[in-house]
Amino acid sequence: MRTKRRTGVIFALVATVGLAASGCSSADDDGSSGSGELYKNPVTLNWWHNANQAGPLQTYWQKVADDFHKLHPTVTIKITAIETNELQRNRIPAALLSSSPPEIMQAWGGGEMVEQVKSDYLKDITAETKAEVDSIGPATKIWSVNGKQYGLPFSFGIEGFWYNKDLFTKAGISAPPTTLDELNAAVTKLKAVNATPIAVGAGDKWPAAHWWYNFAVRECPATALAAASSDAKFDDPCFVKAGEDLKTFLATSPFQKDFLATSGQVGATSSAGLLANGKAGMELMGHWNGGTMQTLTPDQKEPKFLGWFPFPSVPGAGGSQKTMMGGGDGFACTKKAPAECVEFLKYIVSLDVQKGFAGTGSGIPTVKGAESGLADPVMQTIAQATQSAEGTQLWLDTAFGAKAGTAMNDAIIAIFADKGTPQGVVDALKKATAR
Repeated sequence: MRTKRRTGVIFALVATVGLAASGCSSADDDGSSGSGELYKNPVTLNWWHNANQAGPLQTYWQKVADDFHKLHPTVTIKITAIETNELQRNRIPAALLSSSPPEIMQAWGGGEMVEQVKSDYLKDITAETKAEVDSIGPATKIWSVNGKQYGLPFSFGIEGFWYNKDLFTKAGISAPPTTLDELNAAVTKLKAVNATPIAVGAGDKWPAAHWWYNFAVRECPATALAAASSDAKFDDPCFVKAGEDLKTFLATSPFQKDFLATSGQVGATSSAGLLANGKAGMELMGHWNGGTMQTLTPDQKEPKFLGWFPFPSVPGAGGSQKTMMGGGDGFACTKKAPAECVEFLKYIVSLDVQKGFAGTGSGIPTVKGAESGLADPVMQTIAQATQSAEGTQLWLDTAFGAKAGTAMNDAIIAIFADKGTPQGVVDALKKATAR
């Protein structure tokens, strides 16, 4: 499928941590605007992002678009908000194959971006974004390919367990688990007080797949993860061991009923909704989860009972116990987008806009100094944990690329459904990446 993928292991941490026609009348034949034309001719930018739930981030992105238009009245930004799984797996791939992709799209970097660049779908923004890359730091490398910049991240952090401190107290759990054994003990104690220990949105596949990802980080040496990301090598037995760890954990029945049909982030009955509304003790999810949960409670506020802790160590595992799974969100301009698109990306990662993003509670900003906008103590905890982690591993479906990621997630869900095997995940990865 591809000759090289950039490694997904990032050991340099961040210092802070319908297919619409483009309507871009100012674009030259090669899809770019000359510098003399910038902001002079009317331009419409179609912006696809994943803040599809009414809430602080959706409202904020609309404000960002409106503010940019006020600064540059010739630039009109039309927003389409699409649920993450649908956006990443279906809408964006279909749009990129069409003659009218959106000018601005959500971009997750890694192997997925390598594939998009190889297919000549994205705009090279290297020359225009040097100052922004310097301000953001090492995280920008995830949105680059072969030394060229194709996107800019607006949020970056590690994932872990969001948990209900009140339920933990009721269950007699005195401190967040730091080992897998302690996590298992917490599951048992939560069951004893008739609480669902952990919520998972397996209906969307990726939230459940992240369990296997984290076990793989604990079981696999950095060299094995790097070889998998860069050369599609999955022969190390650690990948099968990750599946075995998952099966053993599933045997403790830690999740809610009907977890295979549960959405991850849509509605009060999603896994995020179950946690936010006091129906579950924990959820393994990314750093954006606080902003998501705000949209799922009756008062549209993040619950005060929330706490957070990183994925625990796995006794006897052969990988790093201090490397954390993580990643972020960014935006890219498609190949024929005009120069105004790049200016908008730069605006999104400007300091004031980043501070405003931090204030929504939807993620950890990437620009140095913007972390001062984090008012939520939980987000501050995650930002500190991101800074102190000995290493971060990019989400495996992103690091391995879209085709590999989809096949991997399907095979992991088969384990959740008791229809797959640990070896089946490895077989699916090898088949998806066969050349």
